[in-house]
Amino acid sequence: MASTLSAVKQAWRTLIWLVVVLAVLAGTIAGGVLFGAPGAGWGLKLGLDLEGGTQIILAPKLESGQQVNDEQLSQAVSIIRQRVDASGVSEAEISTQGGQNIVVSIPGTPDQDTLNRIESSAKLEFRPVLVADSAPTAAVTPTATPAEGLSDTPTVAPTNASDLNWITPALQDQFTNFSCDSDGAKDAGQAPADKPLLACDETGAAKYILGPVEVTGEMISDATSGVAQTQTGASTGQWVVNIVFNDEGTSKFADVTTRLNALKGSQNQFAIVLDGKVISAPTTNAVITDGRPQISGSFTQDSAKTLADNLKFGALPIGFTVQSNDSVSATLGSSQLLSGLIAGLIGLILVVIYSLFQYRALGLVTVASLVVAGVMTYLVIALMSWRIDFRLSLAGVAGLIVAIGFTADSFIVYFERIRDELRDGKGLASAVEAGWRRAKRTIYAAKAVNLLSAVVLYVLAVGNVRGFALTLGVTTVIDVLVVILFTHPVLRLLASTKFFSSGHKASGLDPTALGAIYRGRAEFRKPVDSIAAKKAGAGREAERRQTIAERKAAQLTADKPADTKKDGKDS
Repeated sequence: MASTLSAVKQAWRTLIWLVVVLAVLAGTIAGGVLFGAPGAGWGLKLGLDLEGGTQIILAPKLESGQQVNDEQLSQAVSIIRQRVDASGVSEAEISTQGGQNIVVSIPGTPDQDTLNRIESSAKLEFRPVLVADSAPTAAVTPTATPAEGLSDTPTVAPTNASDLNWITPALQDQFTNFSCDSDGAKDAGQAPADKPLLACDETGAAKYILGPVEVTGEMISDATSGVAQTQTGASTGQWVVNIVFNDEGTSKFADVTTRLNALKGSQNQFAIVLDGKVISAPTTNAVITDGRPQISGSFTQDSAKTLADNLKFGALPIGFTVQSNDSVSATLGSSQLLSGLIAGLIGLILVVIYSLFQYRALGLVTVASLVVAGVMTYLVIALMSWRIDFRLSLAGVAGLIVAIGFTADSFIVYFERIRDELRDGKGLASAVEAGWRRAKRTIYAAKAVNLLSAVVLYVLAVGNVRGFALTLGVTTVIDVLVVILFTHPVLRLLASTKFFSSGHKASGLDPTALGAIYRGRAEFRKPVDSIAAKKAGAGREAERRQTIAERKAAQLTADKPADTKKDGKDS
């Protein structure tokens, strides 16, 4: 009796933990809705095939006579896909068109940061500053070509990228007449890396003459965004981008900062140039030898993350312009979604019918467990839709439908283990505990295989297949949680009730119906001695495998009189 009461208390404590988990999920979503967090809501976001979205066609920027090849397009598609996926599991579709353009289809209406991820070529360069000046407030007509008589060739060969000999009379004239709203400023990102560059900052308030490129974005191995901190660990509240260079970039950046640290004025600065715009031009206060510089500027949380993702995944091999930006309708629509939901409902009904037919009242535990799993799955997917921009496509719906069968498998394994224990003559309370110890090993092994398959599929696949893998993995984890936090505690509680513990015929746990032999005084047959049974089975197998000669010898030995004399005479 004491053990039964202890099991009941443990069951109630476990159910309380289940309620806490559900309350945390629901409370998180409710808090987001209450405080107006962007994207928070109780509904589920749908994918491109079910809701429609936005189609963006990118056309390459090509100089006269320049052509884009298949390798550049494939590389650009891969980089854009990584950028889009970094903002969430939105299942965007990215493909090429006509061997030249790139078509990006995104569910829903993308925000400006997402568009920046797609359109930006993210060509990052580190150039030393030669001259810095404020940009004119009024538009000035720039000089298209060097003024007559002004040389465009350095009179003395520059010794390094910070050498002022790069500034020729013609370049100085162009800088004097340079305007930040000119075509030259807009196309600065296409300038040669081994020549000086005229560029403006992002606001157009300052203009620079920059030396040749010394460190490029290809030397970046990682980039993250975060809030800057002081040496004491206090937060400054300013969003920055933290860069990690590879070995080559670390060595070159150390050489650059060593040289700049000894210079004065504007030459002490190095400009961080992204797509021809100077996003930051910090002074060099120390030599950076660890290859971990920090980019600061007028960043917001979203813009810092966008820049970090772009730098992390690399620059596009060529620049692109937006040729068109149009809304597209759903490719499958609500009718296909309705068909998928009907298929899932039919599968659920069949599982319920089978459970009630096979397990009688015990099948109601399966129904209740599926309901709890459904509620938890809905809350998790709604939270994912808000936090990681997960969108449910038809492939994701298929993953949820498949999960119904996987979830029911766990309950069936558990119930059958309990029935096996009842057949061996145990009481229901003992059968529940022993059955759980046997069933959980099988359940954990099966779910580990399912989860491993989902993870591998998610890592290797792209597009809608990743949505299927994600829903399959999420529901696998939820299945294990429901069995531990709901199904097992409920069976512990039911084992203490008279209806189930007495083995009522409608309970699905009737020992007589399961094959247990009644011995009187509420006792059923005792468990079979497994060791003796194995020995007897081994003896029968050895006898069956005997040869004819071995059988005759054994027969003669059995027929020989037991009491004979050694000399062969009768006693």
